[in-house]
Amino acid sequence: MLAKLSTRPSVRRCAIPCAAGLALLGAGLPAADGPGPGLGRFYDQKVKWSACEGEDMPKSLQCGKVTVPLDYAEPGKATLDLAVARYRATGKSRGSLLLNFGGPGGQGVGQLAMAGKDFMGLTNGYDVVSFDPRGVGRSSPVSCGSASDDALDTADGDAAVADPQAVLEKLREAAAECTEHSGPVLPHIGTVNVARDLDVMRDALGDGKLNYLGFSYGSRLGAVYAARFPDKVDRMVLDGVDTLTEPLSEQGVASAQGQQSALENFLAWCTEDIACPFGQDPREARKHVVQVVESLDKDPVPTDFGEAFSGQDFVGALAQGLYSRELWPSLQRAVAQLLEDGDTSRLEAFASGGVGLPPWRATHGGLVNPEDVPQDNPSAALMAINCADDPDRPSAAQIGRDLGRLRARYERASPVFGRYRLTQVLMCHGRPKGTDFIRDGVKDLDTPKMLLVGTRGDPATPYRWTMETAERIGSSAVVLDNRGEGHTGYGSSKCVHRKVDAFLLYGTLPPDGSSCGSDHDSE
Repeated sequence: MLAKLSTRPSVRRCAIPCAAGLALLGAGLPAADGPGPGLGRFYDQKVKWSACEGEDMPKSLQCGKVTVPLDYAEPGKATLDLAVARYRATGKSRGSLLLNFGGPGGQGVGQLAMAGKDFMGLTNGYDVVSFDPRGVGRSSPVSCGSASDDALDTADGDAAVADPQAVLEKLREAAAECTEHSGPVLPHIGTVNVARDLDVMRDALGDGKLNYLGFSYGSRLGAVYAARFPDKVDRMVLDGVDTLTEPLSEQGVASAQGQQSALENFLAWCTEDIACPFGQDPREARKHVVQVVESLDKDPVPTDFGEAFSGQDFVGALAQGLYSRELWPSLQRAVAQLLEDGDTSRLEAFASGGVGLPPWRATHGGLVNPEDVPQDNPSAALMAINCADDPDRPSAAQIGRDLGRLRARYERASPVFGRYRLTQVLMCHGRPKGTDFIRDGVKDLDTPKMLLVGTRGDPATPYRWTMETAERIGSSAVVLDNRGEGHTGYGSSKCVHRKVDAFLLYGTLPPDGSSCGSDHDSE
């Protein structure tokens, strides 16, 4: 799943509800037959569980850590600690079920604490476990300071097409600052390494095979794990299925198109209400949204955070509010508050980042305290992981030559989200090429059947990605067609929820190509 790279309040949202020297070690590796040389001590460990620290942590949630090599090519050297958390099984346990909530850059421990009630049914058969991946949350978090925002502000502007080289220089400066702030984990970030961490976790939890539920980006991680460790896969569900093949530039266009469709659905719903801040005519409402974006870009609104709220910040807030139909009433009220009172506070509540970042550097591989996680970590990790996973690096000359054409293409895809998503094609400039393993090696998997859930109205991971990924996976893939709205299906569709639970708990798979109707069809 792609998201705007910003540390401002209207940044991104995980599913349910990088720098110079960046290289992905382990890319292109064949399926593993065993831990590998020097890895025995990591596979021999056991998690020591205790109560989670923090006033807001549920009392039933337990926390621990798993230690992994910083560099799998040299496992005898530095290590990293990964934060893990679990809800204990209440019924007869099949072992652990690992969750990844998406991003990339989403904190698993915090999400499990916040959204644990959605997964309590699965404790009938599993310890339900999630984790902060390397570079994320408490697990040696990466950071970029303020340079990325400066570069992307430049990329958002009209001057980018007129002087693309100035934008590219800003992006190179941002890459260097990411290196400075992030510490030794940055060159070893990326999904292939996280998949290897996942296998260490599986063994540390005492499971012979992996049971897994991955949302959005988490589907990419699950697919990579299945390609890397096919003989260790048990029951696996991928919900909101990510692409394995499209370059970031194409993902940005798909996201812009998906979010434009979601916006139009939202406006059709909103304009049926006399209180809709965009009026009662859907066509005029679409024009009004564009006018608001242009107006705020020309004359941003001051905020309590000390930074102005621009049109692109407004677009970012819309993007987050459109992820789920359940958020639409709150989004409507937030927009009304802005348009009627000039108050951005409710729109800022869709944020997952912050402002005014203090400098921070990672100096060792131990867990950091929650209050010490850099505020820009979600966006910095998203950028680092997506760049590590993508092998395409157009030259500066290519970008300069193509930027005007790309800008027009993105704006055709969406007059609201096009510019906002164009930054995706620029964000990895100045960084080494990522792995080609995901694009070239994750296909024709020899695993047990896995369930892929695609949602027709998903604004972030288009339904066609589910079908394309299923075709690449091969005969192991079973597709469930969710004919609803919003990003992913498990948290928004009762039908999807039931079918996923039935598979994970009892091994009961729906027929390939079967569907779930929208929960709102009867409204």
